[in-house]
Amino acid sequence: MKKEILIILFIVFNLPVITAQNNQAKSNPFGTWKYEAPYAPEGYTSGTIVVGLNEKKPTVAMSITGSDTILLGKNVKTINDSVLFLANLEGQDVKVMLKIENDSAMSGKAVYSEGEVPLTLTKILAPDQRVNK
Repeated sequence: MKKEILIILFIVFNLPVITAQNNQAKSNPFGTWKYEAPYAPEGYTSGTIVVGLNEKKPTVAMSITGSDTILLGKNVKTINDSVLFLANLEGQDVKVMLKIENDSAMSGKAVYSEGEVPLTLTKILAPDQRVNK
């Protein structure tokens, strides 16, 4: 009987520890991100990616530095800590896969017919937002 009570007490006291590991805060991909792609073809090495919501569905708008064109992402998915979408660039689909590292950084790659290009993204904060350190 003593062993059963000890086992039950052990389970009860350790249950919050076990469930706390599964309740980690999800990272938020929504906002404006500045991307850098140093190995991309010339003219596509930097720009911004805006991840948003429209009617409860994730959206992506991408602009390239030095161009007025805005590329809208297709098949946008936000799964756990990842953002996945397709962008049509010069007639070919580019598959973009991003992983959230923390509240202000993402990394990933863009895959197209000639290979893949690594991407790094930094969140652009609005003037009234501050980074807590």
